[in-house]
Order: sequence, then structure tokens, then C-alpha cells
Amino acid sequence: MARFSTSDPRWTWPTQVGDNLGQAAPCCPALICAAGNYRETRWFTPWMNRAGWEEYHLPRMLQKLQGATHVPFGDVVLSTPDSTYGSEYCEELWAPESGSVLQSLDGVEIFSNGSSSHYELQKLGDRVQLIAAQSKKVGGLYLYSNQQGCDGERVYYDGCSMIFLNGELLAATPQFTLQDVSVAVATVDLEDIRAHRQVSSRNFQAARKTLQYYRIQTPFELSPDQDDAHLSRRPTLPREPKYHHIAEELALAAGCWLWDYLARSGSSGYLIPLSGGLDSCSTAVLVYAMARLAISAMDAGNKTVTDTLRRIFGDHPLPKTAQELCHRVLHTVYMGARVSSGETRQRARDIASSLGSYHMEMSIDSVYDAMKTTVTESLDIHPNFRMEGGSDEEGKSLQNIQARIRMVTAYTWAQLLPLKRQLRGGLLVLGSSNVGESLRGYFTKWDNSAADISPIGSVDKQDLVRLLEWAKGEFSLPALDETLKATPTAELEPVTEEYCQSDEVDMGMSYAELTLFGRLRKEKKMGPYSMFTHLVRLWGRHRDEVDDAPRLEPAEIAAKVKAFHHFVSTCADRISLTCTKATRATRTGLIYVRFFVSSPLLAAGATLCEPIPLTGCLRSAILEELEF
Repeated sequence: MARFSTSDPRWTWPTQVGDNLGQAAPCCPALICAAGNYRETRWFTPWMNRAGWEEYHLPRMLQKLQGATHVPFGDVVLSTPDSTYGSEYCEELWAPESGSVLQSLDGVEIFSNGSSSHYELQKLGDRVQLIAAQSKKVGGLYLYSNQQGCDGERVYYDGCSMIFLNGELLAATPQFTLQDVSVAVATVDLEDIRAHRQVSSRNFQAARKTLQYYRIQTPFELSPDQDDAHLSRRPTLPREPKYHHIAEELALAAGCWLWDYLARSGSSGYLIPLSGGLDSCSTAVLVYAMARLAISAMDAGNKTVTDTLRRIFGDHPLPKTAQELCHRVLHTVYMGARVSSGETRQRARDIASSLGSYHMEMSIDSVYDAMKTTVTESLDIHPNFRMEGGSDEEGKSLQNIQARIRMVTAYTWAQLLPLKRQLRGGLLVLGSSNVGESLRGYFTKWDNSAADISPIGSVDKQDLVRLLEWAKGEFSLPALDETLKATPTAELEPVTEEYCQSDEVDMGMSYAELTLFGRLRKEKKMGPYSMFTHLVRLWGRHRDEVDDAPRLEPAEIAAKVKAFHHFVSTCADRISLTCTKATRATRTGLIYVRFFVSSPLLAAGATLCEPIPLTGCLRSAILEELEF
């Protein structure tokens, strides 16, 4: 089954075409998806004529190949001597009135679905439930084929093509794999479909049907001749679907996504500014998961993966372990400052050692001091942190200087480290901003939120904690334990006996609250008032339920909801301009960077601040660290 777009002077349709003994089977136009990650109405027109069809005039080049000038175009089915074959396209499986239901009432027994369903956490369960319910309700053989891999977008297609018979799973391909092609095969008895359909209510509906599909007759038979039948051949037995733990899903999906980017970009690896915090450590662990997948694929004889590794390693021996691969492709840099603690430096060092990354440490103090001196000399302002007597604006400006220095440094190192190590191609900088902080606007424009790609940009903090807890045992990485115990902090302000910077205190809300706010806003489509009324029932002090949720007065809940929506609206420009392309792992991802069609407006008092060039002193500091 092939997919392409078909045009005539009136419309353009997304189309799938089957193969009928070397001849073109009918062109079947599809419904289109206009929700979530997709807005196909930008390019296509949906086919609204259910069970309708017309003759499609083939282009000249296809006429010569096919020996025909026309093919049926529309909602038609293929009839063989022993069964009838129909199809639907991706989104139709999720639609209330799907094609397979209507086709089944007209006698179609075998259904195919050429799908492009992208990965999201736990989304496989939704697919399995839909296909199982569909095939059990109508009775039939359902062949579900899904795309696999990454084509340079934010989405990753996680495969897992499946074969269902009367609501039961018979076969499936792996959900996460580096194989270019995966095939699922099953043997079925078509009489099982007919026996399943011997239900009075179903037959009454079929007798009253008003739609009749045009059938294209073909001599091809799906079942063997009686003379060729083998009594030893038996139908494939049902099996249970295989589901992964949330943390395992994150590691496998991001690992496959990162490998595709590494293989197709021609780069020599990744660079991560490793702070020792949970976010950057999670990003590094996902690269390690990618390395494990690549080594397993190479050991299994995957030629494509092996060829990519040969490109990366050149004349050097191919890696035998994930640590050896990481030492070649994963570069981590700890960019310390006066306000950085020895604990974060040691955590970054231990994690880098466990993963096998090429790790370096440097100080940004000389660049920071030069920038602060420039501000003082040019503006006659002596900015100080809050605990040093400065204003909030002064403290934020000093924090932003550090954050932006790290971004510029990361890109410079990504460009120069391959020269130092004699690698082929540059490095891709990985971002380490999670979805909660980005939605809240808790990041500096052009800091670590500005990178080439981000494997955690649509993942919330709680799921990242699950990831590290799982990886600590699954990957034997005890060094992650200290990171899991540490209080999340940006480490951009001095630490005193009375004050230690905390992310949750700075944000005015916990990560758990951010996760809930994001899901209510995106998945439940709630605005401020709907969110408030929902949370009053969920968090109200006088509720009867005994659980771990906070117990708050309505005024406290209202303050949190107002604050969240205030920051979402005022930070829209930062989200749209600087948030890095992130793999889509959840439905709560940032809308502005994908399919939000209107331009975000700056709130009153907001400004668009560009980073100040730091080329002179920054270049000297980096060349000194790289020993050039």
C-alpha cells in the first residue's frame, strides 16, 4: 500500500494505492486529520462522498507502465473469489463513523489501515483498544501498518504494526527499533470471521444498509487451493499486547529519535551543557539509551546502523559497548561559575564517567566579569544580586548573563571540539528545558532552551524523575541517585546561610502543580475559570476524599491559576522564538512551536531582548580551555 497526494483541477486529496498483481488497484482518498499535531487542511481536501467513486485519468508515464488510461478513484473495495478487501486511512480509525464499520455491513472481511500515528506516552494502548474494539464489533481481519522512524520533524513514528482478528491480537512488529523495515505475519481462517458475524443484530443492520460499495473483481485468491492445503498448518494463536513502562518508553522513543537525527544529519555527535541537575542528566541518559540501541542493532547485524557507525568512527575500531560509543558521540561540558557548587560539579563528573561521555569542565567567570564590567562602564550601573542589595531587575540581568554565556559557549564548543578531537562533522547541541518550565516561562531567552534539538522539551519533571529512577537500575547508573535527591536549582545566584535558590520557590508553584496545569490546559481544553472550578473540587479544603492532593482555600487556588495563565500569556513570545525543536512525547507540549497559527503578542511591558555579542573575551576563554 503506497500513499501520495492526488490532484485534479478541483481538489487535492491524500491518497493510498494498493497493488493488484502488478496492476494499480483503486486510488482511495482519505479523510484528513485537523487536530493536535496535524492540520492537513492546509494542503488537502477531505473525501466526503462515502462509497462514491469516479474514473481517474492516469498521467502518461503511468499509462505506459499500467497499460491502462484510467483507474477507479474513490471509496471502493477489492473483491477476490474467497473474500473482500477494504481499506481506511489513519485518522478514520479514530473517527466516530469509520470506513471499516460501513464496509463490514456490505460484506467486507479484511481491512487495512496505512497509518501515520506518531509516538506519545502510552498512546499504543489507545491504538490497541481502538483496533480491538473495531475488529471485535464488526468482525474481521484488521491489518494495521504504522510508519516507523523520524523524518526530521518533532514527531517520532513508533511503528508497532499489528494484525487483529475479531478483536484479538495475532502479531505485531516491535514498537521501538532501528530496523528500516519490520514485518508481522499471521495465518488466519476466514471462516472464523463468518462465524463471528452470525449475530442477529448485526445481520439486521446489514440488511437495512443504504451504502453499497463498488467492487473491483480480481482472480487473485488469498487462501490456498484445496490440493495445496496442509493439515499441519494452523491459524496463528492470539497473544497479549506488549506495553512498556513510561520511563522505558521515554528512553526507547528518544533513543530512536536521537539516532535518526545523528544518522541523517551527518554530524559527529551531540554536546550537552551538563550542569549536574535533573534535566541535563536526563538528556545525557537519553543519549546513552540511544547508544545502547545502536550497539544492540549492530550486534544483531543491522547494516544501516553499522554503516552509520563506520562513518562516525572512520578508521577507528567500531565500539563494543554503549560507553565506548558515548565517548565518541556524547560531549558533556560543565560550565561552572562562582555561584556554582562543588556538589553539582561532582555530580556532573560522576554521571559523565558512568555514561562514558567525553567530559570537560570550564569556568565562565572571566566572560561574566567582562560583561559586568562592560555594563558598569557603559551604563554607569553597578548591578548586584538581591541578597547583595540589588533590585529584582539587577539580579535577573546577572542571571541572564550567565545563562546566555553558557548558550554561546555551548555552540562554540560544538563547532570547535570536532577539530580538537579530529571528528568528521560538527556537533548538535541538545537542549535541557522540560515542558513545565517552558510553559511557565521559567527560562532565559537564548539560554539552554535555545539548542538544535531537545529530547525532553515535551516531558514534564515528574516523568523525568521516573526516567532517572528507572535508568538507575536498568542501566546500572548509581551516580544518578545524588541527582534524584538534590533540590532543583538554577544555581544562578549566590548561596548564603539564609538563602539557597530553588526552582519551585522562584516559579511560585511546584512541578506537580505545573504538570497538572499543563494537562488541564492542553488535554482538557480548560481556560482560567474552568481550571479554577475543576481544581476547587480537586484541591478544596473541605472535600471528602482522603488523598495526597493539597487542601487549599478557593482564594489560594485562584491565585495559582491566575499566576499560571499570566505567565503563559506573557511568555508566549519566548516560547515561539527560542524553544528548541523537541520530540513530541506528550499532549501537553508547547503549541506555539508546532501548529499554533496566530502570531503571539507581547504582553504590556514585555520586550524582545537579543543576546549581547561576547565574541572577544569568550573566544579567548574557550581557546584556552580547548588548548588551541
